[in-house]
Amino acid sequence: MIAVIGAGNWGRNLVRTFSGMDALSAVAEASDELRAKLAEDYPDLNLHADYAELLDSDEIKAVAIATPAPTHHAVAKAFLEAGKDVFVEKPMTMTAVEAEDLIEIADKNDRVLMVGHLLMYQPAIEKIKELIDERAVGDVFTIHQDRKKLGRARKVENVLWSFGVHDVAVLLHLVGDAPIKVDAFGHSGLQPELGIEDDVYLHLGFASGVQAHLHNSWLWPENRRCLTIVGSEGVLVYNEIEQTVKLHRQSIDSETLDITNEGEEIVHEGAKQPLEIELAHFLNCIETREIPKSDGRSGLEVIRVLEKAKIKD
Repeated sequence: MIAVIGAGNWGRNLVRTFSGMDALSAVAEASDELRAKLAEDYPDLNLHADYAELLDSDEIKAVAIATPAPTHHAVAKAFLEAGKDVFVEKPMTMTAVEAEDLIEIADKNDRVLMVGHLLMYQPAIEKIKELIDERAVGDVFTIHQDRKKLGRARKVENVLWSFGVHDVAVLLHLVGDAPIKVDAFGHSGLQPELGIEDDVYLHLGFASGVQAHLHNSWLWPENRRCLTIVGSEGVLVYNEIEQTVKLHRQSIDSETLDITNEGEEIVHEGAKQPLEIELAHFLNCIETREIPKSDGRSGLEVIRVLEKAKIKD
């Protein structure tokens, strides 16, 4: 059975989803107020104020961690060393060294270590991956991502670490390689004394020649979540809010510079709940000992990119 560690803003979604799967056994949450609400909503649930109370539990085989990002390493390490399988929300850790440490402990103890890169479990992303592999847009030239809204600002991690982790994970998944060049530019308006950027542009260059560009902001007047892939023979546009993937059959001849426009079509529409897909995958990996799609090593590659993204003014 599963225990959820941390039932705050996102952890409550893990609680609800695991409960709906009849896989939830316990929750550890430090807040008295949140525990009281959980007791009201889930009267039969075992509740704990301190996650340490669950480390030696024979009933708990795995945990899902949704505590504040700076605590991920310590909490995940404790449970891995206690012999539990671990699902940890993004970002996996705050440093690559910490991520490497968790991977080493998981390997040593033969434990499943999975990172909550939710967007990788969105069916639209797998459809896009298939279309890229099938060369539906020819050679991929550039990838553009936007994730911005008037959102909850953080006091520790900047908007790239908060909003952009899913996008970087998807980028690496779609390209199938780590970048050879990382540049980032940002602005800190709300907390300049802390250097916490509210608006960040990330630019990645890959050995294949693909260029990727990501814009994150929690100071934006509208909710925009979009992925655009420009190729030699067409363009794919994924509107995450509308849950549509459009193939624009548009291109420019590289020799004559003539424009071809054969219209557009929706090649994917609608979605199952990605969180259910993600957590069902975790449960399956626990049962089969399969390596997760978003395992610790894929999480480490994301952290390495974020660490290299030193913000330039």
